Amino acid sequence: MYVLGISAFYHDSAAALLKDGEVISAAQEERFSRIKHDANFPKKAIQFCIKDGKISPEDIALVVFYEKPFAKFERIFETYLAFAPRGFKSFARSMPVWVKDKLFQKETISKNLEETLSKSVKWKEKLLFSEHHLSHAASSFYLSPFKEAVVLCSDGVGEWETSSFFIGEGNSLKKQSEINFPHSLGLLYSAFTYYLGFKVNSGEYKVMGLAPYGKPVFSDLIKEKIVLIRDDGSFRLNMKFFDYCTGLKMVNKAFEKLFDYPRRVPETNLETFHCDVAASIQKVLEEIIIKQSEFIFSQTRQTNLCLAGGVALNCVANGVLRKKGIFKEIWVQPASGDAGAAIGAALVGWHLHLGKPRKFSSLIEDGMKGCLLGPRFTNKEVKKDLDNLNAKYTFYETNELIKIVCKYLNDKKAIGWMQGRMEFGPRALGNRSIIADARDPEMQKLLNLKVKFRESFRPFAPSILLEYKSEWFETAIESPYMLFVENVNKKKLSNLSKQEKTYKKLKEINLSRSEIPAVTHVDFSARVQTVDSNRNPTFYKLLEEYNELTGTPILINTSFNIRGEPIVCTPTDAFKCFMGTKIDILVIENFLLVKDNQDQNLWKSYLNSYELD
Repeated sequence: MYVLGISAFYHDSAAALLKDGEVISAAQEERFSRIKHDANFPKKAIQFCIKDGKISPEDIALVVFYEKPFAKFERIFETYLAFAPRGFKSFARSMPVWVKDKLFQKETISKNLEETLSKSVKWKEKLLFSEHHLSHAASSFYLSPFKEAVVLCSDGVGEWETSSFFIGEGNSLKKQSEINFPHSLGLLYSAFTYYLGFKVNSGEYKVMGLAPYGKPVFSDLIKEKIVLIRDDGSFRLNMKFFDYCTGLKMVNKAFEKLFDYPRRVPETNLETFHCDVAASIQKVLEEIIIKQSEFIFSQTRQTNLCLAGGVALNCVANGVLRKKGIFKEIWVQPASGDAGAAIGAALVGWHLHLGKPRKFSSLIEDGMKGCLLGPRFTNKEVKKDLDNLNAKYTFYETNELIKIVCKYLNDKKAIGWMQGRMEFGPRALGNRSIIADARDPEMQKLLNLKVKFRESFRPFAPSILLEYKSEWFETAIESPYMLFVENVNKKKLSNLSKQEKTYKKLKEINLSRSEIPAVTHVDFSARVQTVDSNRNPTFYKLLEEYNELTGTPILINTSFNIRGEPIVCTPTDAFKCFMGTKIDILVIENFLLVKDNQDQNLWKSYLNSYELD
């Protein structure tokens, strides 16, 4: 029996397909449309899932949408009424869209399914609607390795909920409490994202990456004036400082006056003030999450915690929470944002609507299959695309290919690496990655400025063979989805780091802090991905060979794209990115391409191809 899950119409539209309760395919629409955070109905993602599942549209038993449009409309309408007459401009702009397109989404979704798949299927009879936070909770609990757990969801806003807590047992998932709009941890963090000159729903991870450059000198001010935090982790925002309920901005003049500093103009220089603001809101976020977790544990005495919702992608906070040791085990849904809610919606249909039990026998560690749920391409398909692109390439058997790639890595080459199934979610995990030598102190700067075309302060993540993790980082705990930040092992730090020398962090980004400086952040931390042979055997073999050659079981792993571009999906996407950046080598399945061997006329500037994120 097949169940299709869909998320759409806000941001990060996606589709996922279950076969007898098992996730077999999932993809975001942006990977096909090449529009970052694409919110449109995920036609191409759905078509991929059906094709990948080798089924016909008639085989689909249920289609589940990830939230309830009427409840969301109720929240928006009641919010405008509560703040009237403020916000009339925003009200007048949004209502026609809701009345025309969003309010009657059962009709809209059914018509889209007819256009996408088949007009002969009665889609309205198969269409169900989940709740936004229930979809998030289901995506985490049902795919976790736990038979029972508590689930904490936190994001901007669903229908009404902004934070919620569930208890999961077997195939049961029941909400225990919630915090409702406009009081939102996700929107609080997004407000500071906006204030710091980054894009909302896109640049929050930049705030997280900027925070270690500053000191949390404003955290007390934030807690005194902006957010009231109670002992149980519940909170209330002082709406005097925000404009997202009625206006078209996140914060207002009162917010700027409080900090005595205007909103940063995007793309202008970052100052110490901005670093300190980022550090302050990051600390407040962590405090709220810790208090919520302590309260949940005190109420349930449950030892397993699942996390979902956009806030769960804050891997620094996740690392702090894990280090705190409140729960014995923590599992975070790797696609915690709205894309992952497509999987959750399908699981709600399977377990809660159809009442089907959970299966554990097929799980290695969890039900996400390493997030490798997207399209893959055969060597025959790759060759056809490369020939059409007039690319120059060489075919190698896998073992020889890996040895050659490792020699290029040791020679400080930046490599575009495309293998197997595309990852689902925001992280490249070794199948659509740019990889490079983590030992090179200049590599972070090179990749940021000449390959990714992004801000120089942003850190890169290390991928490491699982069995070597404790040798290089502070714990041996696996982290296959790059969702926890932890410190580099003190034995691997440089003399500068061991002495904890003070310096102006923004001006001395490229100081060598450890034996792997390109992935060691200014606070000596890293967002680690552990690689094992079960989830990703090809990437594991590459790291194994690299370790044999260099004695270092670690590589830089960053997503295969430039700033503002979705992660590459097809061989054509990969070749275009390769030819428009300073990537030296491209590997697609068993084909290796050298930049200097390509036709000079194919080299095209990539810098202005995508809108800045």
